[in-house]
Amino acid sequence: MADVDAYEKLGAFYLGRPADPASGATRPEPLLYDSRDLLTHALCVGMTGSGKTGLCLSLLEEAAIDRIPALVIDPKGDLGNLLLTFPELRPADFAAWIDPGEAARRGKTPEEFAADQAAAWRDGLAEWDQSGERIARLREAADFAIYTPGSEAGLPVSILASLAAPPPELVADGDLLRDRISTLAGSLLGLLGIDADPVRSREHILLSTLLDDAWRKGENLDLAALLGRIQKPPMTRIGVLDLESFFPAADRFQLAMALNGLLAAPGFQAWLTGEPLDVERMLHSASGKPRVAIFSIAHLSDQERMFFVTLLLNQVLGWMRSRPGTTSLRALLYMDEIFGYFPPVAEPPSKRPLLTLLKQARAYGLGLVLATQNPVDLDYKGLSNIGTWFLGRLQTERDKKRVIEGLEGAAGTAFDRPAMERLLSGLENRVFLLHNVHEDGPVVFRTRWAMSYLRGPLTRAEVKRLMDPVKAAGAPTAAEKVTSLPLSGAAAPAATPPPLPPTTTAAAAAGGAGEAAAPAPAAAPVLPPAVPQVWLPLRGRPEGVTYRPALLGFARVHYSDAKKGIEHAEELALLAGFGSGAAAGAPDWYAAERAAIAEADLEPGPAAGLAFGNLPDEAARARSYPSWRKDLEECLYRTRRLEIFQSPVLGEASRPGESEREFRVRLAERARERRDDEVEKLRAKYADRAARLQDRIRRAEQAKEKQAEQARQQKWQTGLSFGATVLGALFGRKALSRTNIGGVGSAVRGVGRSMQESRDVEHAEENLEALKQDVQELNAALEKEIDALEERFDPEDEELETIGLKPRRTDVEVRSVHLAWVPWRDGQPAWG
Repeated sequence: MADVDAYEKLGAFYLGRPADPASGATRPEPLLYDSRDLLTHALCVGMTGSGKTGLCLSLLEEAAIDRIPALVIDPKGDLGNLLLTFPELRPADFAAWIDPGEAARRGKTPEEFAADQAAAWRDGLAEWDQSGERIARLREAADFAIYTPGSEAGLPVSILASLAAPPPELVADGDLLRDRISTLAGSLLGLLGIDADPVRSREHILLSTLLDDAWRKGENLDLAALLGRIQKPPMTRIGVLDLESFFPAADRFQLAMALNGLLAAPGFQAWLTGEPLDVERMLHSASGKPRVAIFSIAHLSDQERMFFVTLLLNQVLGWMRSRPGTTSLRALLYMDEIFGYFPPVAEPPSKRPLLTLLKQARAYGLGLVLATQNPVDLDYKGLSNIGTWFLGRLQTERDKKRVIEGLEGAAGTAFDRPAMERLLSGLENRVFLLHNVHEDGPVVFRTRWAMSYLRGPLTRAEVKRLMDPVKAAGAPTAAEKVTSLPLSGAAAPAATPPPLPPTTTAAAAAGGAGEAAAPAPAAAPVLPPAVPQVWLPLRGRPEGVTYRPALLGFARVHYSDAKKGIEHAEELALLAGFGSGAAAGAPDWYAAERAAIAEADLEPGPAAGLAFGNLPDEAARARSYPSWRKDLEECLYRTRRLEIFQSPVLGEASRPGESEREFRVRLAERARERRDDEVEKLRAKYADRAARLQDRIRRAEQAKEKQAEQARQQKWQTGLSFGATVLGALFGRKALSRTNIGGVGSAVRGVGRSMQESRDVEHAEENLEALKQDVQELNAALEKEIDALEERFDPEDEELETIGLKPRRTDVEVRSVHLAWVPWRDGQPAWG
């Protein structure tokens, strides 16, 4: 087995070995593909049986080993094979996934067939210099999950987030916003069976107008809210026509009924439960580990597939535009069998976001990989944005012609059409032509053996068997269930400092057992006008509700650190109860709770007919409130901290409010950029030394040849001289004349010179071998430094430092303190 160091290199994908186009023979060196070339996207084309699926799975395996997350759209169900990885390669591992029918057709028991498959995979991996250890490394490097939208077989996906307002960066881009609205409206109507033209269909225009109005206001929608707005739109005119003339209420009711029928359908409920369609969350696990998220849509109808794919592509666009630019590969989007989603003439909802991604994703580090066996059904004008083409066996001459046309459009004037046609005509199974605009010319190669067990499409039951343990282990922890609600009418705090030290909660103080036992007055207490009173809004019905007193303070805490570049303000609304016992009447700010409310949401008066709880005497005096305000300032100064994470290796600090998971994901991107930069510097540093060594090797080889030639000539001359002398001695008139004696001496000296020349040749060879050893040592030193870089820039295992920023006294501003009347019902708060 060859040394795995030949292909285990940073940023290099091991896809196979070069092959001779004429003979088909495979060369021993690995074919390595630079991962950054995927920033200009890739297309894989090949007929059924060409090995296209194996090549694409191998590419995804390499990306996972390099810790690059991927979103994988799987219309056929083949790509779930990425989860069938067995490091120990035991027959028992394969037994659960073999096809019993195939075993029977081969005349074998399932156990025998499983043993055959295990042996085939073990031998196939060994032939391509791989082993179970590399499979283990693959499983360790990334998470793998199968999502099944519209089904609970795998991990279910909720589409509700797809109707939420997109990020501000996307809203600010008018073209992107219009495209997203148009594709979402079209896909929704397609799900209802309405083939809507974006310009002529009033259904499409109405939905687009409603989405545009809500999203520009930053309002999130769901299907139920959209249904209500269809019946009662927030506008009175659409275009130059009034609403009733353009789309009468009776007709809007029919559209609303169709949407309601979709919502009421039992099968549609599976679309509304599960993990939100959140790209960032699906690209990384809770700990920040890269994930290969496989969206299996084989079970869906054509309309449902188009609906989901369009939603996912739009979510990817929004995620992409919210990320900073990068020159490194950040993530992959792979779609198998793109047929129907990117046609040359028609305009399905999926086509526009795909075209936008092909044009713009490069700048954000997102690489697209598309695959198909029907090249004639692709828009090759759009595919001219693709830089890498993997071309396998094609079914018809028409397919070859369309592929050549697409390649010619992507390559430009430097395209050699006749040579490309000859190469395409001789491809075998598992042999592909790689055309990469970043390389000098095309390469024919044979694909390596996939580490995943390629058993074919997975059934729903098999997907369920794979994902049930993940679902059982994936229940959110208590910490994950807690969500930070934004202040109503204001931006949510960007940071979540530790809570104020708990003693007795405001809820307990405002409605504890002792308070509940006391009779509640029927009317509000009469208080001086100087006592600042507010009423929290009542939630739900007024029956059984009692107002109980608490203190509500609004404050702003500022955190500043010029060295770390941190300027952050935290808005707080704190609800504190009044103490009991010896501390009766005094608010306990240290036990205050965060309240998700803004001053603008407070009610100016109480709801009619509700009872009030007892009010401490101190709370009825206006002079108490300035003192309590100072107490709140002191409490905030002593207790508030802004905790951030810092990476000692990269010197990066987390942003306010950024979780450790989010920070580690961002560090991984930054580490990849730093790593790529450092690798380039190392290669540049070693390039000059390598060039000098190559020059010395060249000169040493020339010296060796020269010395060898001189040695050959000296041997020839010595042989002639010695032979002439011997003949003279044998046949001359005088056996030992002086001339012959002199000839013998000359011949002996020639032998000495010949031996010296031979030693010179040996010295030249030793010098050449020493230089070659220097080259090997130089390469080893470079690889060692590159390996050290990988260990150095590994944010997953790095121990982060936690830094707490404390506000200055002048950075704590208490804006107001109110006597707050809190609605309670059945021992629980009833406000919101």
